[in-house]
Amino acid sequence: MKKKVIVLSLGGSLIVLDEINYSYLKKFKEVLKKHYKDYKFVVVCGGGKTARRYIEGISHVSSDLHLMGLAGISVTRMNARFVSYFFGNEREEIGAPHDINEIKKVLKKNDVVFCGALTYKTGATTDCQAAIIAKEFKSDLVNLTDVDGLYTKNPKKYKDAKFIPSISWKDFDTMANAIKFYPGQHFVIDQKASKFILKNKIRTIIIGDNLRELDNYLKGKKFDGTIIEN
Repeated sequence: MKKKVIVLSLGGSLIVLDEINYSYLKKFKEVLKKHYKDYKFVVVCGGGKTARRYIEGISHVSSDLHLMGLAGISVTRMNARFVSYFFGNEREEIGAPHDINEIKKVLKKNDVVFCGALTYKTGATTDCQAAIIAKEFKSDLVNLTDVDGLYTKNPKKYKDAKFIPSISWKDFDTMANAIKFYPGQHFVIDQKASKFILKNKIRTIIIGDNLRELDNYLKGKKFDGTIIEN
């Protein structure tokens, strides 16, 4: 039986905090390996705090958002290589594909492939890249982040933020685009990704750092998180 492909957008904040997030990555590896019998995975790695530090550094010498975006993109590729090595993959192609055809080629022989941004096109985060890949594989897009789902506003700043368990593609797009894009932004899914998700009707899941919820999702069980669909 042909295995279903699941596209995971792994937030950079889950890879590197002030230090490498070893405990999370170890459990993440265990969860994915447990489900290799049923799925193949494309893991799109974000830049997180490391990218934001580089972007902030560029801002001291230039206001060029394109340069800041390039700095962030480079970090996503570095993070993808690192996570690939963390999984024990030595072969370069598993952690460094630069187009969807390469991803397909790698998945023919492997259960998982890691990537950052596939191109050096700025103006979006790796969420948009993950959405494009999800469309290609007719997959759900599972966004793994450091917040346990979508809220009416940033729950780390506002105690009165309310959790949103489900939302339509259209309403989510409106919510995302109420914020102006900037390189390294914190909003769970970027504006270009939300437009792409709406246009292509990609079922999108937002799950926090409790890997039990990812495990439940992969088992087809009820999970805590946010579902974005019609």
